[in-house]
Amino acid sequence: MNQRLIECVPNFSEGRNMHIIKQITDEIEKIEGVKLLNIDPGAATNRTVVTFAGDPEKILEAAFLAIKKAAEVIDMRHHHGEHPRMGATDVCPLVPVSGVTLEECAQYARKLAERVGEELKIPVYCYESAAYKPERKNLANCRAGEYEGLSKKFSDPQWKPDFGPQTFDEQTARTGATAIGARDFLVAINYNLNTTSVRRANAIAYDVREKGRKLREGNAITGKVVKDKEGKDVWTPGTLKGCKAIGWYIEEYGIAQVSMNVTDINATPVHAAFEEVVSKAMARGIRVSGSEIVGLIPKRVLTEAGKFYLVRQQRSLGVPERELIKIAVKSMGLDDLKPFNPREKVIEYLLEDGQPQEKKLVDLTATGFASETASESPAPGGGSVSAYMGALGAALGTMVANLSSHKPGWDEKWEYFSGWAEKGQKIMNEMLFLVDEDTRSFNRILEAFSLPKGSELEKAARSEAIQQATLYATEIPLRTMKVAYSGLDLIEAMVREGNPNSVSDAGVGALAIRSAVYGAYMNVRINSADLKDRTKAEEMVSQAEQILSHTVAKEKEIIDLVLKTIRKP
Repeated sequence: MNQRLIECVPNFSEGRNMHIIKQITDEIEKIEGVKLLNIDPGAATNRTVVTFAGDPEKILEAAFLAIKKAAEVIDMRHHHGEHPRMGATDVCPLVPVSGVTLEECAQYARKLAERVGEELKIPVYCYESAAYKPERKNLANCRAGEYEGLSKKFSDPQWKPDFGPQTFDEQTARTGATAIGARDFLVAINYNLNTTSVRRANAIAYDVREKGRKLREGNAITGKVVKDKEGKDVWTPGTLKGCKAIGWYIEEYGIAQVSMNVTDINATPVHAAFEEVVSKAMARGIRVSGSEIVGLIPKRVLTEAGKFYLVRQQRSLGVPERELIKIAVKSMGLDDLKPFNPREKVIEYLLEDGQPQEKKLVDLTATGFASETASESPAPGGGSVSAYMGALGAALGTMVANLSSHKPGWDEKWEYFSGWAEKGQKIMNEMLFLVDEDTRSFNRILEAFSLPKGSELEKAARSEAIQQATLYATEIPLRTMKVAYSGLDLIEAMVREGNPNSVSDAGVGALAIRSAVYGAYMNVRINSADLKDRTKAEEMVSQAEQILSHTVAKEKEIIDLVLKTIRKP
């Protein structure tokens, strides 16, 4: 299931006193479900960049606590550093990672800004995608004049803060102002070149970066820079939107690199940037031997790249996530200079690894799952086993689609079968989620029955909790039926058009899905019997009966077709 995740990267105006920095980051770590990913202090800048990620609402709470603590422990009246700044918490951008749009992030940023302004009495400017005014989108505009210019800035009606105090007094003199905004994810990536020439690396960087290069007379390197009517330099834009780049030499590796920040991964996906750098380098007689990602990335950067390269190879996209990532790593040479471990670079994996791990049935071995089912514990039971049979059915259909996609002589059909394989992967993944969710729903009933029932109030609360848990325990197998039934379209397509050598595998898939639907149907019936809301119960049973009827009919049609297709001995 797609988890909703955002990243927060606040910059605090303290980079030398680790005791102060720790007080701020301790506030972030108080919030359960938020993962502190990185703390990067700088002595010369007297500034610390902190990175943490998690659920949006939890991120807002952690960010608020960190901003509050920074206002308490940092006095801007005594702050000096090389980096531009205007407050104890100078900037606080929210960045979408997965399951959240940039527009949603902007709304979260405004919500945080309003709370900081009202509760903490800190002046706040909303910037980037959260800006209320066009001129405030650019952070440099919001921070112009820095801390020392705040008093004058507040007196200008055009630059009153969006939230918080509108005047510069003793309180704001201490805290300064904060910019809170939303921006897309920035990916820092360096491209390894088979040259030591910084000049050649810069030439490639200028070819691709959005800003491009200055236009010179005769298009010559030593030509005079062309000016416009206002006397400003004329620039020839590069080929990649939302990309900044420069060339440099890395002593450690003994090679030149093109160092790039991809600031808009929607306009220019990382794999598209890689391919363009490869093309421009080749035109200059230079080879890109690989690349290195600096910092952390969302998982989609790698999965989208994996799909891009599989399409180029005319191979099926319906493969496990780990295969997509492996293809991406090898295609872009991310392990060229040193090993690349996705568990250390991908935000979603870091969050998974940082949380207490729930014991999942789907993580057991086949033997372990069977043994756990056979034990005296009532869960996993028929509901989880039904969902697992549905997952196996979808997996068999996906296997046939993948085999058909790669079948010699069927090259023109690869895309058709790849599409079915992707659908099969999606169905299989949801069925695997339902394996554990069915057991969780059963456990919720047990927890509800264990609630106290000493007083009338407790009895009423317990009864309501039991009914809510029972309703959910009925909804989950009904969902299992719906998802499993959708897998029969995949199976039928594979029986009719897939690799004939695998038709029996598709047939077994149909049998597994029929069993999944039938098993889940029985769970809908038995769980709905305990619902007091009989109208709701009958409605759910009616839906289940319809799905079961359609499943039985379709499964028979598929099996008849399988048996006709299989050669007689």
